[in-house]
Amino acid sequence: MAQIHHFDHGWLTPTVSYLLSVLGSYLGLVCAVRLRSAPSTGWRAWWLGLAALAIGGTGIWTMHFVAMLGFSVSGTAIRYDVGLTAASALIAVVTVGLGLVVALLGEGARRIRIIIGGLLAGLGVAAMHYTGMAAMRLNGDISYTSDRVAASVVIAVVAATVAIWLALTVSKPLVIFVSALVMGIAVNGMHFTGMTAMSVREDGESGILSGATASTLLIPIGLAVIFGVFGLIYALIAAPTDEDRAGAAYIAARRIGATVAPPAPKSAPGQPVPSAFQPSGSPSSARASSPPPQDQPRQSKLGSGAWTYRDRTPR
Repeated sequence: MAQIHHFDHGWLTPTVSYLLSVLGSYLGLVCAVRLRSAPSTGWRAWWLGLAALAIGGTGIWTMHFVAMLGFSVSGTAIRYDVGLTAASALIAVVTVGLGLVVALLGEGARRIRIIIGGLLAGLGVAAMHYTGMAAMRLNGDISYTSDRVAASVVIAVVAATVAIWLALTVSKPLVIFVSALVMGIAVNGMHFTGMTAMSVREDGESGILSGATASTLLIPIGLAVIFGVFGLIYALIAAPTDEDRAGAAYIAARRIGATVAPPAPKSAPGQPVPSAFQPSGSPSSARASSPPPQDQPRQSKLGSGAWTYRDRTPR
C-alpha cells in the first residue's frame, strides 16, 4: 500500500477549506432568509440560485478542492480530469438547489419536506465528493473501505438536512454565523471521513498521467471563487430588504397624498360656506362672524310704518 498524506502543507489547507465552508454557508443562509421573504416568483428564483451557488459551490465544492491541495500519495504524481472536476462542482450546486426547492418552496408537511430535501442534497454532496475523487489520475489502484464510505454518506445527509433546516428557521445575524460555523465542521467532517476510506495500491508503473495538476486548476478556481463571493456580497447589499420596500411604499403614498388637494365641503342651498374655506376679507365672512342684532324693532307690513311690536309692550 502506498502512503497517503492528507495534510501535505500542514494546517494551511484544512484551515482555508474550513473558512471557505463557513463563508459559503453563511452567505447561503443569508440568501435563504431573503428567499423566504421574497415578494415575487422572480425574486424567489434569484435568491434560490444564489443560495445553491453559495452553499453548494463555495461552502462544499470549493472546500473539497482546497482540501485536496494538501492530498498526496507517495511515489506518484496526481492529475485531475477537468471534465469530471467540473461535473462534481455542477452536482454540488444542482443537488443543493433541489434540496432547497423541496424544503422551502412547498406548503404543508414541513418536516417531511426537510427530510426529503436533506436526503437529496446529502446524497448529492456525497456524489460530488466521490466524483471529484474519481477525477484523480495516479499511478496506482484506488480502493475504498465500505464502512467509512457509508459513514461519510450519513454525515453528508445529516449535514445537508441540518443546513436546510437552518435555512428555514434562522434569521438573526448572530444565529446565522453560529450555524455557519457548525455547517463548516460538518462539511469538513464529511470530506475527511471520505478521504480516510481511501487506500492506494502501487502498480509499479510510472507512465505519463493525463489531466491537469492541482496548481493549474487553482488559478481559475480561485478567480471564480473571488468573483463569486464578491458578487454574492454585492447582490445582498444592493437588493432591497423588507424595510426598504416598506419605506419606499410609505414615501410613494405621501407623495400621492401631497399632490391631491382635499375637496371643498358641500353646503346646502342658501347656506354660507364654512369660514375655513371663506376669504378673510369677503363680505360674507364678515356677515357670518358678526352676531345677529338684538332688541331691534321689527316693522310690521300692516298699517303705518311707525307702528312696532315694542309699542304693544305693557308700560
